[in-house]
Amino acid sequence: MGVDCPNTAGKLECPTCVKLGIKGSFFCNQDCFKRSSGKHDPWPFFTYTGSVRPAYPLSPRREVPESIPKPDYWKDGIPKSERSFDAQRNPRILNKQEIEGMRVSCRLAREVLDIAAAAVAPGVTTDELDKIVHEETIKRGGYPSPLNYRDFPKSVCTSVNEVICHGIPDHRQLQEGDIVNLDVSLYYNGFHSDLNETYPVGKIDEDSQRLIDTTRTCLDEAIAMCKPGALFRDIGKVIEPIAKANGCSVVRTYTAHGTNQLFHCAPTIPHYAKNKTPGAMKAGMTFTIEPMINLGLSHDDHWPDNWTCVTRDGKRSAQFEETLLITETGVEVLTARKDRKRIYP
Repeated sequence: MGVDCPNTAGKLECPTCVKLGIKGSFFCNQDCFKRSSGKHDPWPFFTYTGSVRPAYPLSPRREVPESIPKPDYWKDGIPKSERSFDAQRNPRILNKQEIEGMRVSCRLAREVLDIAAAAVAPGVTTDELDKIVHEETIKRGGYPSPLNYRDFPKSVCTSVNEVICHGIPDHRQLQEGDIVNLDVSLYYNGFHSDLNETYPVGKIDEDSQRLIDTTRTCLDEAIAMCKPGALFRDIGKVIEPIAKANGCSVVRTYTAHGTNQLFHCAPTIPHYAKNKTPGAMKAGMTFTIEPMINLGLSHDDHWPDNWTCVTRDGKRSAQFEETLLITETGVEVLTARKDRKRIYP
């Protein structure tokens, strides 16, 4: 059927799809075909859980100037430095110089996210948002961390409605009433930063607003408990009761993580209660907290691209993420917006 078309009984087949060997791309009438011209569902027989559909082909991979320092995976997609036992088991304690490197990278990533978020509106494609993130990152001398990380094809993750995380930017236009998460990660001068927020597209319904507000509260309350000696497993103990009290559930498949010279490293931090994650926070550690909260069940599925994670029941999901530094007395939110609290306590 046509991209963004609710009619599943179309009989007009796309000639381009026929030429490319893509089966099942039908349209209900000429207007539907014109709206969808050049945009194709690459898996027309896949059973989607919700209303969002991919709009292919993807735009070509965006270039990064040779002068910009790059992480070890930029060419072959393999984050070799993350594979060591130490990187995944022992959280690093950063020195003063490294902490300052993290502060700079995180400040730049916040700038990029806020610029991209200002462009969120009905009719804008997620590919256009990817272009903004890519260009703004390059302007600042940074490398967009997601680009070719384990073969991810784009410079930002854009997760719409029932997409929990890792949505791939494409030619689908945002629609009035959607919600969209922008997950920006930036590599600058040897350090990765990571943050995301969920935004309304125009006017949204009450359930979507409740979901967004609940997810933000989950993150804020989790941040407030961070300090030297606090247990990583207790983050989920803070988050899950808030989600449940608001009629929501916590995604269990994906976790928060350490980030520094490596994009993903120790510690690994679940967002649900009664987890058995070992370890305590120490001054000099940098890591994310990034709860993924669903309006329905916590269970997830994946699209055939092996990246896009969606709610199994097709209900909406939201996420917020900050990169944190544990200080001698509490926590500093390295990626905080100017209008939000940065230093705790």
